[in-house]
Amino acid sequence: MRHTLLYLSFLLVIVATGCLKTTQKSDPVPAPSGTFSGQYARYHRHTGIGAWDTVKTNLTVKFSTTDNTYAVTGATTTIHANSYGTFTMASPYIGFADVTYSSTDTSKVAHLVGYYDYSYDGTNLTMYASSSDTLVLGYALKKVTTN
Repeated sequence: MRHTLLYLSFLLVIVATGCLKTTQKSDPVPAPSGTFSGQYARYHRHTGIGAWDTVKTNLTVKFSTTDNTYAVTGATTTIHANSYGTFTMASPYIGFADVTYSSTDTSKVAHLVGYYDYSYDGTNLTMYASSSDTLVLGYALKKVTTN
């Protein structure tokens, strides 16, 4: 009988500590809204080994959450194109559909198109995408104004 009471008391302690455990709910990542300014960078290795070629430029991206649109401005004619389109979010990914992008375009000018891993804290927005082990595209943007 004493063993039964001992086992029941241990069981009660285990159950009670399990009920005390609380988990904090994480807040969803907010959707970017407003004007962001920062840097686009492309890192590329031609052979998969050796040094990385790096190309960078500053640009501005304006996000509107009312109609999920974006516009890239301040870009260059040789590194990144000015463009616009729509975006969707499914954390940890953000996807861009650039209406100015053509899959038959043979130029080396980048467009903000496709899916990126992203991180956004309300001020800093970073987005990165990679293709195999030889290409990485990244945007490091900071919010400068709200809509």
